[in-house]
Amino acid sequence: MKAGLFGGTFNPVHNGHIEIIQYVKNRYDFEKIFLIPSATPPHKPDLNLAPAMDRYEMVKQSLKPHGNFFVSDKELNRNGPSFTIDTINEFKKEYGNNTVFSLLMGSDAFLDITTWKNKDKIFETIQIIIMLRGQWENYNTIVSFIDENISKGYIFNEQDNTFSHNKKQKIIICRVPKINISSTMIRERVKNNKSIKDLVPANIEKIIRTKELYK
Repeated sequence: MKAGLFGGTFNPVHNGHIEIIQYVKNRYDFEKIFLIPSATPPHKPDLNLAPAMDRYEMVKQSLKPHGNFFVSDKELNRNGPSFTIDTINEFKKEYGNNTVFSLLMGSDAFLDITTWKNKDKIFETIQIIIMLRGQWENYNTIVSFIDENISKGYIFNEQDNTFSHNKKQKIIICRVPKINISSTMIRERVKNNKSIKDLVPANIEKIIRTKELYK
């Protein structure tokens, strides 16, 4: 089985998240994609973060119409900060060698990866798919970053936007549709009593309003 792991705060989850992972699922024939809300993101300590279980519930509800998408509470059940390498290892242990995982991440997260716990082990353990937003982001930035900060041993194939390495897993650049929605935008709109209709699924808006999140 081919499966994707997509972590984040999902603060809140929105229609852009769903559209992008649907695109990636179809592009790479994933049978499952797991969305993994983080409990205490070590790199975003000052974020206006909704309670972890509220964010988990919003992701869970947003995925109900999508049979191939699943929410995971692995990072919510772990004490302390949420480290990606620990999550990857838990999934690989649970699903075994018959499942090939890919780690999905946006370019902002990828360019921050030098600060992550056991960075080198991540690249040895799992294939990474970097989601670039259409033609609005230049992959030359990623090429330079990998060469300067990850390893000079990667060979970049422009034909399929793939980095190969003889000791590490592949890194793939995937151009995804540009979605003009962000969690920051939604939080600001809620705070200013503006509509978030069509930015989040209807059942997510109900949770946000009922629980008075992001006020």
